[in-house]
Amino acid sequence: MLKDEYEELRKTVEAFARDVVAPVIGDFYEREEFPYDIVRQMGAMGLFGLPFPEEYGGMGGDYFALCLALEELARVDSSVSITLEAAVSLGAMPIFRFGTDEQREHWLPRLTSGAELGAFGLTEPGGGTDVPGGMRTTAVLDGAEWVINGTKAFITNSGTSITGVVGVAALTGDREISTILVPSGTPGFTVSKKYSKVGWNASDTRELSFSDCRVPAGNLLGERGRGYAQFLQTLDEGRIAIAAVSVGLAQGCVDECLKYVRERKAFGHPIGHYQAIQFKVADMEARAHTARLAYYHAAEKLLAGLPFKKEAAIAKLVASNAAMDNSRDATQVFGGYGFMNEFPVGRFYRDAKILEIGEGTSEVQRMLIARQLGLGDL
Repeated sequence: MLKDEYEELRKTVEAFARDVVAPVIGDFYEREEFPYDIVRQMGAMGLFGLPFPEEYGGMGGDYFALCLALEELARVDSSVSITLEAAVSLGAMPIFRFGTDEQREHWLPRLTSGAELGAFGLTEPGGGTDVPGGMRTTAVLDGAEWVINGTKAFITNSGTSITGVVGVAALTGDREISTILVPSGTPGFTVSKKYSKVGWNASDTRELSFSDCRVPAGNLLGERGRGYAQFLQTLDEGRIAIAAVSVGLAQGCVDECLKYVRERKAFGHPIGHYQAIQFKVADMEARAHTARLAYYHAAEKLLAGLPFKKEAAIAKLVASNAAMDNSRDATQVFGGYGFMNEFPVGRFYRDAKILEIGEGTSEVQRMLIARQLGLGDL
């Protein structure tokens, strides 16, 4: 049972997703178009400011409130949900966690209002999970400026017309990684055309390049050489958020199937009459429920200030598996219609796979869980 304030938020976002997002998002998805008006309305609702203090334009909530909003949005569409997730947990949260007072005062009111979006430039074309070994982007201090050179890949929210800032992880010395804030439009900062993606087609994902890109020395986020540690903390929290997105997609598959199996008839009965379909939908509901409990538990430990790395990895692993399994089963329940883009389950199927990859693959989650169990040094 959720507390009253959480349940009120959940119902508000549920209604917004159902009444505002659901009727139009399929067209945005097919056109591979970013839904600016939906994002603007999300900003007006305060969703981008959910876990931030009111002094920075936030709603004074917490990370669990953000996760509830992400789940409800993803029950309808993951592109919209991941836009919010990346803007908050990857774009704004590092500035809140590690930034100076001046950086917070400058950037957070813009980001918490949704007027601008933030992004996090970590992954590179030649390196994914192996961040330290694959890092090639460099930042050299030249007087009072950082000079950045390199390329980033798969960066969400990085090329919209309202993208305000990208936190760029770069080598600032021998085996030293730091994070530097690069405002959009900075000379030498080039945003490529958007990727042609399998899923999340109404979200913005780009490759970024930096060629003698100069920003003030004061744009260093936190301490020099702490970029890798910042990245690890950011992803630990982000995995709970991705688990919430995954649960939303998994539950959305159940929602769509429950409607369809009552309407679709075969051999004289609605297909929900048959035990084969009943068992499949029951398994889907069990997966979504179990995954939800996993991310609730991880979020509870985060908010209590307790270690939560293992629980976040478990939540992300279990929830992304649930999303993938449920979307496959939902597509099967819908039969030929499940293969048609006009039905949400086809979109869900395309969106589910990246949840097993982004912000740490399933293999990485298993590695983290094993290490937390003390198996890493055997």
